[in-house]
Order: sequence, then C-alpha cells, then structure tokens
Amino acid sequence: MATDQDATCKRLKRIEGQVRGIVRMIEEDRYCIDVLQQLQAVQAALARVEDAVLKDHTATCVESAIASGDAGEQRRKFNELVDLFARTKR
Repeated sequence: MATDQDATCKRLKRIEGQVRGIVRMIEEDRYCIDVLQQLQAVQAALARVEDAVLKDHTATCVESAIASGDAGEQRRKFNELVDLFARTKR
C-alpha cells in the first residue's frame, strides 16, 4: 500500500509544481490560452489522483466493511460514497 501512497504523493507534488508554474505564467502576463491549457492539464492530473484514491478506498475500506459482515458498517461506507458523489453534482 505504501507504494500507492508514494505514487499518489509524487503525483500531487508534480501537480503542485504545475500550479506554481501557472502562478508564474499569470504574473508574467502570459497568453491566456497557454494558461488555460495548463489549468486543464492540472484538472486532468487531479482527476487521475482522485481516481487512484477512490480505487484505493474501495480496495481497502469498502472491501474491509464487506468482509466484516457488519451490515451497519457496510451501509456507512456505501453512504459515504453516495454522499461524496452527490456533492460533486451540486
């Protein structure tokens, strides 16, 4: 699991560098389309990180709740995901 976390942290640090680059671009009054392209690249990179964290959550937390046989815990984990996705629709 540590390698997944390491990879996720590495991706996030790369994204952090991209964001700093965008700040510099704006400070240097770079062409808007260039800035927008970099913003889209950051959004896509964040979406990939989100996917990785979601997969990890289902492979660990949700799977553990299912294996426990505890219906209440299973319901809680399911409802967490439903609530999360509901918030993204707002």
